[in-house]
Amino acid sequence: MTTRRLAAIIAADVAGYSRLMHSDEERTHAAYLAIMTDAVAPAITQHGGRLVKSTGDGFLAELPSAVEAVRCALRFQGEIARHAAGDPPEQRLTFRVGINLGDVIVEPHDIFGDGVNLAARLESLAEPGGILISAAVHEQVRGRIPCRFDDLGEQQVKNMAAPVRVYRALTAAEPAAALALPDKPSIAALPFQNLSPDPEQGYFADGLVEEIITALSRVRSIFVIARNSSFAYKGKSPDIRQVGRELGVQYVLEGSVRRAANRVRVTGQLIDAPTGAHIWADRFEGQLDDIFELQDKITTSVVGAIEPKLRSAEIERARRKPTGDLRAYDLWLRALAHFNTLSREGIEEAIRVLERAIEIDPDFALAYAQLARCLSFLVLQGWVLQPESCFRESTRLAHVALERSKDDPEVLAIAAQVLGSSGADLDAAISLVGKAISLNPNSAFAFWISGMLHARSGDPEAALEHLERAARLSPMDTAAGLRHAIVALAHFVAGRYELALQWTGKALNEAPNFIPPVRTRAACLAHLGRLEEARRAVAQLRTLRPDETIARLRVLTDIQFRHREHAEALLEGLRLAGLPE
Repeated sequence: MTTRRLAAIIAADVAGYSRLMHSDEERTHAAYLAIMTDAVAPAITQHGGRLVKSTGDGFLAELPSAVEAVRCALRFQGEIARHAAGDPPEQRLTFRVGINLGDVIVEPHDIFGDGVNLAARLESLAEPGGILISAAVHEQVRGRIPCRFDDLGEQQVKNMAAPVRVYRALTAAEPAAALALPDKPSIAALPFQNLSPDPEQGYFADGLVEEIITALSRVRSIFVIARNSSFAYKGKSPDIRQVGRELGVQYVLEGSVRRAANRVRVTGQLIDAPTGAHIWADRFEGQLDDIFELQDKITTSVVGAIEPKLRSAEIERARRKPTGDLRAYDLWLRALAHFNTLSREGIEEAIRVLERAIEIDPDFALAYAQLARCLSFLVLQGWVLQPESCFRESTRLAHVALERSKDDPEVLAIAAQVLGSSGADLDAAISLVGKAISLNPNSAFAFWISGMLHARSGDPEAALEHLERAARLSPMDTAAGLRHAIVALAHFVAGRYELALQWTGKALNEAPNFIPPVRTRAACLAHLGRLEEARRAVAQLRTLRPDETIARLRVLTDIQFRHREHAEALLEGLRLAGLPE
């Protein structure tokens, strides 16, 4: 009797095996056996799978779930890369891996079926050291393992009638290509280690570094990596040389913070990333009331070490603080930590905390701006019952923030985002974010907002140019999904539905519950004639927002798009995809 079951299948082979065997047969065979014994077999066992067969230059394995299969592949690919690091490149054995989830026919020493065939086809498409997975696997593993995936779109594979959607797992075996250094001094400030007795004080250490990044970014003659990319290294102990390559910077700032009672101790060290040499190190201590002064000392020391000829006016610009009240400042830091979760609970808690900060300091412009942004985000995600009144309040708060600070680039950028999203004058919003960029040309956030506003105003090429600049300032952005969603929108506005579809895949990889790219994705699929997939996207949309209808969405598109035809293109696509009126 034939035995069938659903299984996750790993197909792998050695890249360039024939060439390696021709060069040194005995060494290649011994290296292959060592990899199978020391890396592959233990990983398969640890993740509950079985090695079905070894083919001499590859293998076939069966695992109980897609999650375990991807974890297994990441594990052995990482082990293989580490063991091969000291070998000459021409002698390294690297595996190409394909993973699929499907129904298989099971025999004692083999497995068969289309599920196996697709895994093998994916393996043949993979790069040396790479892992490709099918859409079925991606659906199971997305959000369940700490790995990013690139959506490679539909791929035509051998002996398969229909194209197959393919995703690439970004593995430790695939180091990121080094970014070119900017033509001026460049720096990334990594999250400082929290050495306080209370681990909950982590938000304070994070806030300190955010302030240092903000201060450095206002020095026009320095290129500064954005906070979201720097904080991708939080909780890790990265090799500084690798950080320099991944972020494309000359210098890296790292340190620690200890806060106990009313005392603060901050240590910092500036490292030349390409060489690992220490440029500067110091320790700063004081009362909690002196925190702003400590930030100034750190910033000035770093700036002086990097660019000693900077004009004093630029350093003075870097010393501007959002508030003089430490209690309001502490609440603002707490609110940022809550907002960065991008969850409904986090946003609502940020609102409560920011309202308390404003009670303490009624002139705290950044608190008003961030509060306006929180309300706007609630509307964007469909988490409020009365979006019009919420938009009115967010608009009012943005204007209050602008009245209290007309030259803070962060206030300007946030106000531009809020006003541009709530139906205010798009030209005025674009002007505000343009001023923010002129004041702080290192603001990845401002360039991202500018990209969003240009896309909605019907200028997709300007939008993409600014989004590309944002990506260079924040190459490892922990909120990249939001930026990818705007890239998708820009291509949608330009009528490039296939490109827009690819970018919605990237956005949803990073932020699976972010609603705007789900809408764009459904509309793209409908316009491309892929109605069954479009209907599935609408079903996902209705899962995230059960009351979504064309009528409700029309209110939002009327506000956010300058040109009616772009709004109608989105609505018509969603209508074709089955979104109810």
